[in-house]
Amino acid sequence: MLKKIPLHTQIIIGLILGLIFGLVIIKTSIAPDFTIDYIKPVGTIFINALKMIAVPLVLASLIVGVSNLGDVSKLSRIGGKTILAYLITTIIAVTLGLVLVNVFEPGKNLPSDTRDNLMSLYDDAAGSKSDAAADLKEQGPLQPLVDIVPENIIQAAADNGSMLQVVFFAIIMGIALLQIPKKKADVVTSFFDALNDVIIKIVGYIMLIAPYGVFALMASLIVEIAGENPDSAVELLLALLKYSLVVVGGLAAIIFIVYALMLKAFTKISFVDFLKAMRPALLLGFSTSSSSATLPVTMKQVEEEIGVSEEVSSFVLPLGATINMNGTSLYQAVAAVFIAQALGMDLTIAQQLTIVLTATLAAVGSAGVPGAGLIMLIIVLEAIGVPGAGIALIIAPDRILDMFRTVVNLTGDAVVCTVVASTEGELPSGLIRKSNPLTPND
Repeated sequence: MLKKIPLHTQIIIGLILGLIFGLVIIKTSIAPDFTIDYIKPVGTIFINALKMIAVPLVLASLIVGVSNLGDVSKLSRIGGKTILAYLITTIIAVTLGLVLVNVFEPGKNLPSDTRDNLMSLYDDAAGSKSDAAADLKEQGPLQPLVDIVPENIIQAAADNGSMLQVVFFAIIMGIALLQIPKKKADVVTSFFDALNDVIIKIVGYIMLIAPYGVFALMASLIVEIAGENPDSAVELLLALLKYSLVVVGGLAAIIFIVYALMLKAFTKISFVDFLKAMRPALLLGFSTSSSSATLPVTMKQVEEEIGVSEEVSSFVLPLGATINMNGTSLYQAVAAVFIAQALGMDLTIAQQLTIVLTATLAAVGSAGVPGAGLIMLIIVLEAIGVPGAGIALIIAPDRILDMFRTVVNLTGDAVVCTVVASTEGELPSGLIRKSNPLTPND
């Protein structure tokens, strides 16, 4: 029966059933431990399986993609377009976030007792994030550049958080393959090309359990958010509803205005068709809150549904999953000003411009994994003189908002990839497929 249902529909069903199941559990208090002990592991296995192939996919696809470009000048041209597009969209996202939070001022309406309750309730969590941010802050100004170059590529490949190092190594190796005799280079390229095909096939296997993994992730998420006092959790989330709506509204504006205009300006692809083509990847990103874990599916959809060439997608998408965090950047801008408003602090224009600069740079350093944005947010807060402990005010809804941020990040990666392919003349005039290649019955 499931084989006749498209993959994106199966994932939506899993999301809805997981949400309903989680709500029933927290309302009836029936077996919440069972959900955490026996249902959550299914979701964890699903995410781990996706992460398992993320690094080898990035390594293989980038090496093949760069070596197939033919010359270094084409690589520099595509790389320049990609980084410029990511930088511009990130600045737009931060600026949009600042405009929205200053217009609606969600922090001004937060009751003082709710503020005190949040600060005390999440003080420990805020402290742990502050410690992590302090370690980053102690590093020198050029440390991000130092971190790009791995001292041990094997060690870097063993850590999904070191994806930028893997990207760097793969690009260097791809360039080196362009510089050696073609006969020798073809041996290496053929190996990684075959490895890339094998990994894509493994993606299809993993997607067979996607609906069950998404169900498990949603059900356990609801139970974990509710904690031991579901009523209290609901009250806190409602108190932060205006803040959450400002964030979600800004994220929606990025997708349906900024990205839609980019696609319209540079391609002939309908934005509605584009979103339909990307549904499996976006739904997975929403449920996993991880750009890195969803990368294999994103690459599959962009290549086989939209028609972007492998040489473009294999370069642009891994780079985007590493440095393009538009959703995270907007969230950091809104959250920073919200916390300042809630604490009664008025930020100057200079401080808000500092947010633009810091959030843009922080986006590059944000790992594509759940919760990384909170650590980078503390760095943004410290840059404008707002106490880092203030993140306790926004931890309650952060896991939910993280899901929406990831969707924006993934959409931005795919849009930029499509735009770059179009400007390079490597994109069909319309979508090349209408059926989902990852549907289990294919």
